[in-house]
Amino acid sequence: MFTQQQRQCWMAVLAASTPQQLKAHWQALDLRVDFHLVRAPEIGLTQLQARMGATGRRFVLGDMTVTRAVIRLAGGAYGYSYVAGRDKAHAELCALADALLQLPAHHEQLQQRLIEPLAALRREQQQARAREIAASRVDFFTLVRGDN
Repeated sequence: MFTQQQRQCWMAVLAASTPQQLKAHWQALDLRVDFHLVRAPEIGLTQLQARMGATGRRFVLGDMTVTRAVIRLAGGAYGYSYVAGRDKAHAELCALADALLQLPAHHEQLQQRLIEPLAALRREQQQARAREIAASRVDFFTLVRGDN
């Protein structure tokens, strides 16, 4: 069995992937899986909350569109997904990957050929964004005048 932390890690990678990235990696696996939609992908809103300076009082930042799905494999394993945006196929594919990752027969293959490449793409995108932000960084300083 897999720990909650392991599952959170692969779900974070799946949810953060773009639909195009996930679909491309999934098609390369060439898996044919029999599953049933327990909860067909549906679109809704969730409320985002934040804190000023990460320590202040909570406030409502706004709403965000989320798509969720639940599937059940023929063997009985359930897969769940919540993804940002309105892409129903993305949510369904994330739920399917979640269910298969819980099965020892598919876990290792999916970790190596789906999760790790998607995680590497995510790190690469984050590093590119960090470089872009660092290039526009401005350091402010204050000059102190004498006591006159």
